[in-house]
Formats: sequence, C-alpha cells, structure tokens
Amino acid sequence: MSTSPESPAQSAAAVPWLPLLTLVSAFALSQAFRTVTAMMATGLQQDFGLSTQALGLFAATFSFSFGLSQFVIGVALDFYGLRRTWLCTFPLAILGALASALAPNYAVLVLGQALIGIGCSPAFVVCTLFIARRFPAHRFAAISGVAMGMGGLGLVLTGTPLAWLIHVSSWRMGFAVLAGLACVSWLLVQSQLREDLAAAQHRPDSLGHALRGFGALFLLPQTWGILALALVNYASFLTIRGLWLGPLLIHRHGMSLVQTGNVALVVSVLSLFTPALFGHFDPGPARRRPWIVRAALAIAVVFALMAFLPLDWVDVGGMVAVAVLSGAAILQYANVRASYNAEISGRAMSVFTMAMFLGVAFVQSLSGLAASWSLALGQDPYSGVLVCVASLLALGTLAFRLLPVARLG
Repeated sequence: MSTSPESPAQSAAAVPWLPLLTLVSAFALSQAFRTVTAMMATGLQQDFGLSTQALGLFAATFSFSFGLSQFVIGVALDFYGLRRTWLCTFPLAILGALASALAPNYAVLVLGQALIGIGCSPAFVVCTLFIARRFPAHRFAAISGVAMGMGGLGLVLTGTPLAWLIHVSSWRMGFAVLAGLACVSWLLVQSQLREDLAAAQHRPDSLGHALRGFGALFLLPQTWGILALALVNYASFLTIRGLWLGPLLIHRHGMSLVQTGNVALVVSVLSLFTPALFGHFDPGPARRRPWIVRAALAIAVVFALMAFLPLDWVDVGGMVAVAVLSGAAILQYANVRASYNAEISGRAMSVFTMAMFLGVAFVQSLSGLAASWSLALGQDPYSGVLVCVASLLALGTLAFRLLPVARLG
C-alpha cells in the first residue's frame, strides 16, 4: 500500500467526507461500548452479585477480545481492504450487544462483551487508514484528531444520557439501544464506503506475505518503545473513565448515578476537542515524542494526587485534567504513521491498536486485583486502583523514552 501520488490540494479535494463521517459513527459506538461499565457497574453488581474482581474481568473482556482480534484485522485490512473487513466484522458487535441485553447470567454477559470487542476491533484503525490514504501526510495528525474527537461522542453517550436511561429503565435497555444504533451505523457505512483503488493496487501478494509482515514489525527497533507506551497510556484513561469512575464517585463521595453521569459527561465533552487541539498543534516528528512523554507523565501525576488526596474536588478536577491531557494520545498515532513504510501501515496500526487494547485488558484486570488487595488491607480500594494505574503509566512512559528510535529515510 502507498499513499496517493496526487498533490495535497487534489487529495484534500478528492476526500469523500461522508464515508469518513460514517466510519466515525462506528468509532463513536466503539467508544460507547468500551465505557458502558462505568454507568452499568452498580446495576451489574446488584443483578449478578459481582465482586470488584469480576467487574474488572467483565470490563477487560471487551479490550482483550478487541486487542487479540487486531492480528487478524491487520492482515485483513492490508489484504482484503477496509470495506470488506469492516462490513464483515461489525455485525458481531450488534450480536454481542443483543446477547448482553438478554444475558441470563454472568457467563453470557462476558460472552457478549467478547463479541462486541471483536466486532468493534477495526473501528478506529479503519478511520486512521482511510485518512492516511486519502489525506496528505502533514495533515494526518490534525484530521485524525478531529476524527478521534468526533468519536468521543460515544463517551458523551455513556455519560448523562446512559445514566438517565439506566435510571428510568435498566442496564439491559442500555445495551439494546446501543445495538440499534450499531445497526444504523452498519447500514450507513455499507452505503457510503468504497475501497480506495490506489490502496487496493498495493495490497500484499498473498496472505503469507501479509503474515510475514507482522513478524518483520517486531524486528524493527522502534516497535518496542511504541508498544511499551501503547500498553498503558490509553489503558490508564479508559480504566478510570470506563470502569472505576462511577463506583469511585458513588462510594467515595456519595454521589448519585445521575451526578456521576454528569461528571462523565463533562469529561467526555472535553475529550471531543482535545485530540483535535493536540493534532492541530502537532510539533512534527522531531519534537513529537517529548510532547507525548510529558503528557503521559502529567497524567500519572494526576492519578497519584487522586489516590492520596481523596477529596471530591480533587477527583472531579483530576478527571477533567486527564480528559485534557489524554488528547495527546493522537500524537502516538502520528508517531506510528511516521515510523513505518506505507506498505505495512495496516499491520503497524493494528499492532499498535492491539497493544493498546491488550493493555486495557491487562490494566483493568490488574486494577480489579489492586482494589481487592486494598480492601483486604482495610484501605480505600480506589486509592489502590489509582496507584496501580499511575505506576504502570510511569513505567511505560520511561520505556518509550529510553528504548531506541528508528527514523525512515
């Protein structure tokens, strides 16, 4: 695969915005699916008698299945193209949402999460590859930031609106509504997305060639630093926003579900704009990595403050600060985009995304253990969660900073 040889002006003019918007709608639903636990946690615990560890496993199942799917998705994107890969995969998310809405027990609920994770697995990778192929390289960070910000509408959906829906109905209705919205998104993408002919002409010669491309990625020195931070950076935000924010505010500060939803809404609205902001001010390849490091370390510091200063204004203000700083994650996508040749861009993005979501599964599961361990010691479980997340983020950032960097000629 390679980018189009057209001039930047021609490329920008030729970009079909409607297909991009439909892809963003699917990414927004992926964002919604991966953060529903924060609003559903209390209801799930009541209906199924879940422990904090079981709740962490439930939330992690989405990310684990999402991450493992990236190996297949990366090959499929490079070999079969964006359209066929996405259209064949996303219906699994609809099936999983319906299974979750009707789940009679915890096992079916976890199965539903696994199906949703697989179904959503190509969502943002397809967006980023679409942008990489149809926009000039120097606009990648800015346009990806806009797409990521618009996809944040899914986080808004799982704030106050989902909290209200659960309050007047149930968490099952939340899954049912998301399943209906996913059906609409699939129909929109099916009607609008067409394969990029230039990209199709540069697909791998065979599936074997595509598979060997994955192995080659791990032989490149820049891969390991990229993966080290990918494993913990997004996971740190999603573990708190998508899993523990609701229980933390309800149990630590006595907030109601709707009040908690309002906080989640503010955090989510901010996350709509910060990726585009960081993308617009992208300093370029020479200075991009220091920006990434500083933002990640700042988030770790915020989580540490929330752990040791359990005050309501610290927790709410800390999440607002994290929502702003997390927008710098878009620079990681730009860093990956600039670190590999176009021929392996699909697999590179998929490996990066795989690391991100396997990291989410790992960090969410570990956070559940940290909460249980803190409770066993008679301590605040949420302080244990926050210390765990902050420590992992600091270690991943240090590895990203110190491991080798390779530059393309």
